Amino acid sequence: MSMAIELVWRKEMKRRIANLCFVAMLLFCGTSLAQADAKRSITKIAGDLYRFQNNFHYSVFLVTSDGIIVTDPINADAARWLKAELAKRFNKPIKYLIYSHDHVDHVAGGEVFANTAIVVAHENAKTDIIAEQRPTAVPDITFSDQMTIELGGKRVELSYVGRSHSDNMIVMRFPAERALFVVDFIPVETVAWKNMTDAYIPDWIDAIARVEAMDFDILVPGHGAPGTKADATAFRGYMETLYAAVLKGAREGKSLEAMQQSVRLEKYKDWYNYDTQLPLNIEGMYNQIKLHRRGN
Repeated sequence: MSMAIELVWRKEMKRRIANLCFVAMLLFCGTSLAQADAKRSITKIAGDLYRFQNNFHYSVFLVTSDGIIVTDPINADAARWLKAELAKRFNKPIKYLIYSHDHVDHVAGGEVFANTAIVVAHENAKTDIIAEQRPTAVPDITFSDQMTIELGGKRVELSYVGRSHSDNMIVMRFPAERALFVVDFIPVETVAWKNMTDAYIPDWIDAIARVEAMDFDILVPGHGAPGTKADATAFRGYMETLYAAVLKGAREGKSLEAMQQSVRLEKYKDWYNYDTQLPLNIEGMYNQIKLHRRGN
């Protein structure tokens, strides 16, 4: 290689390295700013049960004399923030971590708590976490139908109510606080999310009915504002109405596009995301009905 060519080559390599460094700096700054801008808070639900917010995601935790029971970590950065806050506010070890289901936007970051916590989930969630290589701690203990965790004289009851938004979704009942933590499949005055990917219909409707049969007053969702048992009943009504309307259209031979124009569900027009998500809800229900009919 001649000296002139070598000088040009070196100059080009320096330029490329400088560009890579600049891009890396932008990525680092962007990540840092995103973390700094995350909306996080801790609010009391009832008694020693609290709600943790990370932007649009929520989890709950229960403080006892012998330690803390936490639920969905949401992501690693959120989990680190929560862990530091719990140490500062309560100065107690985190003894249990409970996953509501396996979806990554709720379950990621479990490794942050795994040094002191026993990780608990439904048996199907463990299978999916391993198979999908979710970025979280693998559950230490699993169950199929029901499980009760007792710590420091307090109790949380875990129940699998059937397939809904996933095949491993559980609900968590805090009897002393009369609260139920329900993630993703029972929102409060909100239509379902997009086209209900990974949904199981009509199992989802049956799962809501099982929740309604439980003894609780406060419904704590994984997104949005808390509600009551009446909100579970209302959302079941929405799902039943949507299912019936789309099934009727399918039996009449209507196309998806035609149903997205004609199915309005005016009773729910004031619910959050009605205008943007209803057409996607119709699509998801249409796909589920087609799948179910093929299965039969």
